[in-house]
Amino acid sequence: MKELSLNVLDVAKNSVKAGATLVTIKITETDETLELSISDDGCGMTPEFLANVTDPFCTTRTTRPVGLGIPLLKLEAEQTGGSFAIESKAKELSPLDHGTTTKALFYKNHIDMTPLGDICSSVVTLIQGNPDIDFLFIHTSPGFEVRLDTRELRDILGEEVPLDNAEVLLWITEFLKGQYSGEQSPD
Repeated sequence: MKELSLNVLDVAKNSVKAGATLVTIKITETDETLELSISDDGCGMTPEFLANVTDPFCTTRTTRPVGLGIPLLKLEAEQTGGSFAIESKAKELSPLDHGTTTKALFYKNHIDMTPLGDICSSVVTLIQGNPDIDFLFIHTSPGFEVRLDTRELRDILGEEVPLDNAEVLLWITEFLKGQYSGEQSPD
């Protein structure tokens, strides 16, 4: 993929398909590295499926027999000298503690480092397309922290204002971009 933000979108969509009620997206940067972590409380994967999930021909898709999201993320991380890991507990095997966590570590100065891209648009797209699911987004770096928790928005807005409301989505976009630029959040 051309941008890591598209990988985030792809992996988070897998969480949505897995029935997650909360998807946590964390980007942690140092001067040398960028770690991407996406975790959910969805149905998880069986050990057998998990063992093959990085194979492009291992997919739950019905439209085509390949799934490239996870294999590409793994390849992109490893091409920078980084690493990839995925852990999952299936709901049927672990009814109280299930879900999936995907982590990819990238070395930012490597020539094969994929740019982060428009992460704000990816987060807003996830919220717009899945207004009933909660998302926690945290991006930390030595110079800043950007944070958005849709559970906090729901508490403020109440049940009568959905998160896919055009004005809410515009506010979320401005809120995220304002944090990246160091500005105050909009009222």
